[in-house]
Amino acid sequence: MTDSKPFAPPEFLPGWVWLVGAGPGDPGLLTLLALHALEHADVVVYDALVDERVLAMAAPTAERIYAGKRGGKPSPSQPDISDRLVRLAREGNRVLRLKGGDPFVFGRGGEEALALVAAGVKFRVVPGVSAGIGGLAYAGIPVTHRDVNSAVTFVTGHNAGGEVPDGLDWPALARGSPVLVFYMALKHLAPIRDRLIAAGRKADDPVAIVCKAATEQQTVLETTLARCAERAVEAGVEPPAIVVIGDAVRLRGGLDWLGALERGRVLDADPLGLKRRQEAG
Repeated sequence: MTDSKPFAPPEFLPGWVWLVGAGPGDPGLLTLLALHALEHADVVVYDALVDERVLAMAAPTAERIYAGKRGGKPSPSQPDISDRLVRLAREGNRVLRLKGGDPFVFGRGGEEALALVAAGVKFRVVPGVSAGIGGLAYAGIPVTHRDVNSAVTFVTGHNAGGEVPDGLDWPALARGSPVLVFYMALKHLAPIRDRLIAAGRKADDPVAIVCKAATEQQTVLETTLARCAERAVEAGVEPPAIVVIGDAVRLRGGLDWLGALERGRVLDADPLGLKRRQEAG
């Protein structure tokens, strides 16, 4: 039997910046290190997508600074945010940079970390549950399943200028990845759909749009690739949203555990029809 010590988090020292992922919404998805940072930070610099219940866990004495990063919304510039982190750290604060999801998954955490390196500021990265994984799990959609896909591709829905990414290999995306997960794609859903179909993706591919994932306001719209943009408009879908394309969406019929808990939804034990096809054959 080996000796084991209880978990002891590293000390959050003055002059340090911790880049922390707050997860997709549910405060229960915070890591132990994220909670430790919240309890000890002098300053919390947070994004728009951080749940209020997460912010409520910060120390009562902590200063809260809203960084306001939202796609398509008026926001402080990235250099301004990075400069503020440097200044706060140099003033001797324990600075918590709190981001929705994971700071290194379409969260600009890498840019902020490089700015800290250039300024000689010490930092720690605390990963969080990314919405493209945790948010889909709350919708009953696994990003991998051995009967559906052995690969998944995560894609941003806009480039640094806010437009449809022009550096993507759309034919490779359309034909090479059985499941596609798009972040921040709602604004450009129609051109993204058009490019995928033109590159060979099936128009009847199942699509799910998960809005406000892992929060009490979560909604899920199931549709097809051909109809996704129009259905999103008809349903009044608003960001933040994750868009998933591929047969993994069909598994929601059997794995919508939140729907079963909240609305008594009857789950399908064979959502892919595998057993039914075997019995028929």
